[in-house]
Amino acid sequence: MNKTVSSDRWADLFPRLASALVMLLLGGAAIRAGGGWFAALVVLACALMSWELARMTRGEGFDASVVIAVLAAAVLALNLWAPVPWFLPFLLLPALIGTLAPRRDLLAFAPYALLIMLCGLALVMLREIHGMGALVWLLAVVIASDVLGYFAGRSLGGPKFWPAISPKKTWSGTLAGWIGALAIGLYCWGVAGWPLAVVWAAPLIAFAGQLGDIAESAIKRRAGVKDASNLIPGHGGLMDRFDALLFASIMVLLLNQFAPFLPVAVKG
Repeated sequence: MNKTVSSDRWADLFPRLASALVMLLLGGAAIRAGGGWFAALVVLACALMSWELARMTRGEGFDASVVIAVLAAAVLALNLWAPVPWFLPFLLLPALIGTLAPRRDLLAFAPYALLIMLCGLALVMLREIHGMGALVWLLAVVIASDVLGYFAGRSLGGPKFWPAISPKKTWSGTLAGWIGALAIGLYCWGVAGWPLAVVWAAPLIAFAGQLGDIAESAIKRRAGVKDASNLIPGHGGLMDRFDALLFASIMVLLLNQFAPFLPVAVKG
């Protein structure tokens, strides 16, 4: 019995690792290239996440998921390729148009739809304004938090962090995630020479990412689904994989306004 439980616990490890490798290669190439290549990848990812969100929260009647996805791609691309202030309000359109279609979870859909748009904008801003190093650092913090949290939670178990919303998340995994993020921050400060603020900012950004994971879990629980979609083997949908990045990307820009720690306008 114990062997079966242990086997089931790690059953999704191989597809998770294989999918993660493919995403790492594609994402790494786009990040390295920057410019239009990275922006195009971000637009595609945000459009697919908008589609997943619309599908999970749809009500009876007309399914506007594809319309919302196309609109999300259009307004985000408009803001990325023609970055002028008066285009920013258009980022609200996917959330607003989505409320016109039958929707069973309007309170979850509208703010999360806007969050997806803001995340896309934040990621491209990080790459273009602060350089490749800042974006790689953000991804390292999120990945370290997620990976250490995954293995610590599966290995150590223990009390649940928020069982009503995310029954698999444990305090041991949560704390391990903070420690992983702290290690990334310490490396950037002690080795790469970044400002000291990066040390305390890293765990806060990891915590924001963990809240993003919990928020998406709450939406899935209310929708009665296990995964946002089945686009990524072993991970479910893009929202399942990038939910933490939604919150973390916005948090890193906000924290950097109060105590700057990101590299200054270095083009990678």
